[in-house]
Amino acid sequence: MSNDRADRTVAWVGPFAFFMVLLVLMPRLPIAQPWESIVRVVLITASLWFWSRDVLRTLRVHHALASTAVGVLVFGVWVAPDLLVSGWRDHWLLQNAVTGELRTTIPAEAFADPLVTTLRFARAALLVPILEELFWRGWLPRWMANPAWRTVPLGHYSRVAFVGTAVLFAAEHGPYWDVGLVAGVLYNVWMWRTKSLGDLILAHAVTNACLSAFVLWSGRYEYWM
Repeated sequence: MSNDRADRTVAWVGPFAFFMVLLVLMPRLPIAQPWESIVRVVLITASLWFWSRDVLRTLRVHHALASTAVGVLVFGVWVAPDLLVSGWRDHWLLQNAVTGELRTTIPAEAFADPLVTTLRFARAALLVPILEELFWRGWLPRWMANPAWRTVPLGHYSRVAFVGTAVLFAAEHGPYWDVGLVAGVLYNVWMWRTKSLGDLILAHAVTNACLSAFVLWSGRYEYWM
């Protein structure tokens, strides 16, 4: 394994894996709000700094306006079915024993605290796009194309990797797997076109910022999974 910290698998996978562990672990711990939100943000930020800082230093945004537009497009895709079709998300194909049910990781009543909503917004718009894109567009498709993933350039197209990452990205989003699949395809296409992980992080951040603003405006906290 290379001595370069940015070339280590943990730099690309570690923060995402740690984030998934926190999703399972934190609700089980006796930590009340807003402290739970504070702890989550601090730990996620620390994981990115500890494992991935050398990768993040290399990232640049090359297509800011277009990436912003992609982010807004994915946001539209995410909310459109629920806004256009009453009861869309209640269908058994979307909520079932496999995909789970609509619920947020933070009790809805906790969002009455401005600190909780601010931290949840920051987590969604600033931290999650980084750790997810490091994994979903930065590492996994390269590894699926070739286990010697360091030899595979960012944005390399492989049919297996393209389809596999889109499907797994959809599965990660539970009852939102339908829009998650479309989002995964759109993000994958943009990664293939730009070869720029910085642009993918920006697009994902715009999507999550728009979605978070929508949540605060509408009170539909179930979008904050």
